[in-house]
Amino acid sequence: MNISRWPVLFSTQRTQTDEEIASSTGLRINIVRKVLYDLFGKALITGIRVKDEKKGWFVYRWRARKDEVDNFIENQKKKIVERLQQRLDYENSADFYHCGTADCQKLTFEKALDLSFKCPTCGKLVNLSKNEKLKKALQSKIDQLRGDLKH
Repeated sequence: MNISRWPVLFSTQRTQTDEEIASSTGLRINIVRKVLYDLFGKALITGIRVKDEKKGWFVYRWRARKDEVDNFIENQKKKIVERLQQRLDYENSADFYHCGTADCQKLTFEKALDLSFKCPTCGKLVNLSKNEKLKKALQSKIDQLRGDLKH
């Protein structure tokens, strides 16, 4: 889904129905409702139930909570940094072995030893795998996100 269509909801302080949002974004109503319920669950929008005078049934009118968006994004970045740091710590904690086949998993030394240094998936011998490139990429992303959080 193209998220660039959603500023219509966040660009105004007036309330809008799901049908109005669907019409202005060009998205199907069921997709709009799914996203609205997800945003509502994250407290990024509020919804009020009103009776539609023309149709006679109740509809929800939605309004963005712009003040909560920045907090939400910051919290998501903090969670991502935490997960990336855990992965980096794991990568730094052991030597890993791999057979060179893309679909096969990498093994810790202990697991490789238990398997006589043979890949459990393809049966090839596993060799010490350099993970420096991955560790650099993880550290770079962590540094970038931490920099974003300081601003």
